[in-house]
Amino acid sequence: MRAMQAYVRAVDAINYRIGRFMMWGLFGLMGILLWSSISKTFFLPSLWTLELAQFALVTYYLLGGPYSIQLGSNVRMDLFYGNWSHQRKAWFDACTVLFLIFYLSVLLYGSLSSTAYSLGYWGSEPITFFTGLITGEEEIGRLERSSTAWRPVIWPVKSIMALGFFLMLLQAISELFKDIARIRGEEIGSQKQ
Repeated sequence: MRAMQAYVRAVDAINYRIGRFMMWGLFGLMGILLWSSISKTFFLPSLWTLELAQFALVTYYLLGGPYSIQLGSNVRMDLFYGNWSHQRKAWFDACTVLFLIFYLSVLLYGSLSSTAYSLGYWGSEPITFFTGLITGEEEIGRLERSSTAWRPVIWPVKSIMALGFFLMLLQAISELFKDIARIRGEEIGSQKQ
C-alpha cells in the first residue's frame, strides 16, 4: 500500500501542476485566434494562425486531460452509478479503468510510432528507434512537414501527443490504485499538491 500511495501522490502532483499550468494555455489559444481575426480583417491573412491554433488546442486538451481525470470531471453515465455505495462504485471504476488503461496503451504506442515516423523512421519498431536514438545506434532522418502552405515540422506536436497519452496512462493507473484502496476500505490520495 505504501508503494501505491507514493505512486498516487507523485503522479497526482505532477498532473496537478501540469493541468493548472495548461489552464492558462486557453489564453494563448485565444491570442492566436484573435491575431488570426485581426490579420484577416485588416492585413493579409497569416498562414500560420489556423495550424498553430490546432497545435495549441491539441496541447491544451492532451496535457490537461490527466488533470481532468484526476478531478473526476470526465463525463459519466449516472443512471445507476449515482445511487451506488462507495465500495460498489470503486469495484465498477476498477473494472472500467482497465479498459481505459488498455485504450491509452494502444494510443501511446500509436503516438510513439507516429512521432518516430515524423522524425524520419520508417520501420515498425518505434521503441527500438527511440532507444537507438539514446544509444546512438539510430539517427534522425528526414523530418515530416505539414502539407499546408506554412509547412511546419510535425514532430513537436506528435511528441506532445505522446507525452499527453503517457501522462493520462499514469493517471489512469493512479485512479486504479485509488479504487483498489477504496475496495479495501482505505483512502489514498494526495494530501496537498
